[in-house]
Amino acid sequence: FYALAIHGDLDQRERDQALIRFSNKSVSVLVATDVAARGLDIEALDLVVNFNLAHDPEVHVHRIGRTGRAGRSGIAATLYGDRETRKLDALEIEITDDALPSDDLLDRPIKKPTMTTLKIDGGKKQKLRPGDIVGGLTGKDGIPGSAIGKITVSSNWSYVAVESGLVKSALKKIQNDKLKGRTFRVRILS
Repeated sequence: FYALAIHGDLDQRERDQALIRFSNKSVSVLVATDVAARGLDIEALDLVVNFNLAHDPEVHVHRIGRTGRAGRSGIAATLYGDRETRKLDALEIEITDDALPSDDLLDRPIKKPTMTTLKIDGGKKQKLRPGDIVGGLTGKDGIPGSAIGKITVSSNWSYVAVESGLVKSALKKIQNDKLKGRTFRVRILS
């Protein structure tokens, strides 16, 4: 799977980059501990899987509330064993039991993420804006604007999602051209 983990042992920069890559659709799965998952604001999650049951109904609702927001559909799944049924009853939340999917599911090819995230060593302090990045990527001999995804500009760095099939062209375009009259270092965020 194309997955990243987010947990308390990561520094803030590593957590931020993992979240940016996940929200940019550069990775398909984000695995988060309970502590790290608090306060995450990620739009349009299709699925949330809880590896264990929460001790408190409010925590459980908070966990599964990450999917199906703003009228969108989503699935919240909780994995539990026979020993945990008392805990499940204590939550007083209606849960529909389903069996795990068959092992045949594991034979399917893993779908690669559609986007790749580029990190540009320039941000707000260098007066770089999303429009500058789009213009730099789509200018003469550039990539189509439709191939550009989410752009995040922070103090000293910018992140841009680009369709994976065009990432080499986008990388070359930023490396060889100027943004805001300057050359910026750029790399694939991995």
